[in-house]
Amino acid sequence: MNEQNKSSQNHGEAPKKVQGEPVNQPSSWKKLLSKRWVYPAAYVAAAAIILTLVWVYQDTSQKNLTQDPAKVTEQSTTASNAAAGKDTATDAKDNAVEVTANAEGMVWPVANAKDVKVVKPFYDENGTEENHQAAMVQYDDTFTPNVGVDLARADDQAFDVKAALGGKVTRVDLNPPLTGTVIEITHDNNLKTVYQSLSDAKVKLGDTVKQGDTIGTAGRSEIEKELGNHVHFEVYDNGTPVNPETVLPKQ
Repeated sequence: MNEQNKSSQNHGEAPKKVQGEPVNQPSSWKKLLSKRWVYPAAYVAAAAIILTLVWVYQDTSQKNLTQDPAKVTEQSTTASNAAAGKDTATDAKDNAVEVTANAEGMVWPVANAKDVKVVKPFYDENGTEENHQAAMVQYDDTFTPNVGVDLARADDQAFDVKAALGGKVTRVDLNPPLTGTVIEITHDNNLKTVYQSLSDAKVKLGDTVKQGDTIGTAGRSEIEKELGNHVHFEVYDNGTPVNPETVLPKQ
């Protein structure tokens, strides 16, 4: 009976731990890190990744260096203008006007450009103080910026005024107060030219004129009477006044 009780008690007891057996079995991750080859392999993999990134960077840089130089220059110019606060849209428009006018072959509105000189310049908003003073038109106590140029001979003689471009006559005002006779010609590409201070008109509304046709004679005007015989010449692009000297051949 005692042996059976002992046997039953032995069966109910938990097995005892064997002397020297570890309490916790090592994890697979620790086993892996214990291998001698793990760390060298990790270094090699990291080096391969770094070398790959360097190669990709060098390849991209090389492609950038071999792109069209004109595009690089254009991008650099645009970035420089933006950094300087310049209005690139305005610059582009001015360049477009100049290219268009020169492509059409705009000429000075006289028979010979060397016979006349600019006696009152165009008022440039970004011009010098000297330009601002010289380009103001005074009438009584009123000052207004000059939106064209005034041309006159050194001897104050009258001269024929020519069409700077071929086009259609869209305005003829005979001897209005202050400005003298005014003629407007509309051209292609939304360009217009205006001729003021004329003593007469040799064209009428609706006429089609060719470049170099005589349209009138330089005369005097009340608003700029100090200039003597002259022609006031304006150029418009889409209704905006443009400095005629930027779209005409250099004298």
